[in-house]
Amino acid sequence: MSEITELGVKAIRDGVAGGEFTAREVAEAFNANVAAAAEALNAFIVATPDKAMEAAEKVDADRAAGKPLGKMAGVPIGMKDLFATQGVQTTAASHILEGFVPEYESTVSQKLWDAGAGMLGKLNLDQFAMGSSNETSYFGNVASPWRRSGGDNAVLAPGGSSGGSSAAVAARLCPAATGTDTGGSIRQPAAFTGITGIKPTYGRCSRWGVVAFASSLDQAGPMARSVEDCAIMLEAMAGFDPKDSTSLDLPVPEWSASLDADLKGKKVGIPREYRMEGTDEEILQSWDQGIAWLKDAGADVVDITLPHTKYALPAYYIIAPAEASSNLARYDGVRYGLRELPEGANLQEMYAATRAAGFGDEVKRRILIGTYVLSAGFYDAYYTQAQKVRALIARDFEKAWAECDVILAPTTPTAAFALGDKVDDPLAMYLNDVFSVPASLAGLPAMSVPAGLNSDGLPLGLQVIGKAFDEQGVLNAGLAIEQRAGFTAKPEKWW
Repeated sequence: MSEITELGVKAIRDGVAGGEFTAREVAEAFNANVAAAAEALNAFIVATPDKAMEAAEKVDADRAAGKPLGKMAGVPIGMKDLFATQGVQTTAASHILEGFVPEYESTVSQKLWDAGAGMLGKLNLDQFAMGSSNETSYFGNVASPWRRSGGDNAVLAPGGSSGGSSAAVAARLCPAATGTDTGGSIRQPAAFTGITGIKPTYGRCSRWGVVAFASSLDQAGPMARSVEDCAIMLEAMAGFDPKDSTSLDLPVPEWSASLDADLKGKKVGIPREYRMEGTDEEILQSWDQGIAWLKDAGADVVDITLPHTKYALPAYYIIAPAEASSNLARYDGVRYGLRELPEGANLQEMYAATRAAGFGDEVKRRILIGTYVLSAGFYDAYYTQAQKVRALIARDFEKAWAECDVILAPTTPTAAFALGDKVDDPLAMYLNDVFSVPASLAGLPAMSVPAGLNSDGLPLGLQVIGKAFDEQGVLNAGLAIEQRAGFTAKPEKWW
């Protein structure tokens, strides 16, 4: 059944509905791929083949009984291990939550199961979604399925934090996966592995049941191998949730049915501030190619300015750690998860021992930064200033929308780098997010679409940023790029 694993969300759903193959056959094929790649790629923390089979059998039974099938019927997916899954361990890739089995289901995962999807397993990620290379997971690094051409066998980063998701989709371990994006954690790994991923408008998908990193930035989204597959999956994931006070009380559009690559009459903004020093030359060439593709699709291209772009990364690395230090205070060894209790320790010593053993170095670094910028005497100097900068960045985008409908930019400043290359230099690692962070700070929808391969044979991504609530405009521009790029490259199997 290996050819089934080459199919995407729409092809599987339609094939199951049309009787070309059964949902059970699909689940079996992907379960086999997950098992075969477990050791080499380390994309899954926990595989759940039984869950995938159970969902598939229900879809097959519903089809046989003539019952209506959901948007994702028969499609087995990977679930980033940040989403609470009832009865299945949920760790956020951290030792402090190892063994935690939720008694409840996150809203997003429940919506996907209700739409007929099945779960192949819980995907690896950077610990508490903090990282850009999937090297901070307590459960080990995720390896990208891609290799540089020319005999260099260095193991490459799949991006982060949704590195397990990107690696699994690119390696055909699942047709699609959930990701979360706080400052680029869907878009950057999608770009590194030659897949498509969209961060919707903040509030479009519920955050209830998703382990929190930075609550004013976190947003769930789909990762798949085509724009249309992302649109279908996003329809299943999105929607108002009264359990999440930041959830948008808006109807979910039929994005997939309204996809249109004709951009006549649309204006595409090219932000001059995104031509940054240190950006790889091949990335800039790919950006120019993307501009030409969108012109070919009928769009008018206009130069725009986003003057506060250079302050986005420093502002993000104040706001996100500040929120993380607050959110992660709940992991104290008292209520759930890890508890380290040295002999004779008092409560304070138990807290300290538990957090020292449970959190990884990057998580500790961000908690320390966050606690510092929120402390008396520094709050106004750092946190308040960062929030003002955030407002200015959002205002830059507002002004830009008077001149254009969507914005085209690179997704990342470089192609995928080797594991270990940047792990000792946090600033170099943080610079991976330089193009993705501004849209996150402004809460805007943004997606990465594969645009081609560089001279090393590695994927490069282009990013489309849209107005708040205009996922349709983002998807349409992404489709125009996808059709012209004709990206069909996939990693050569070595695992």
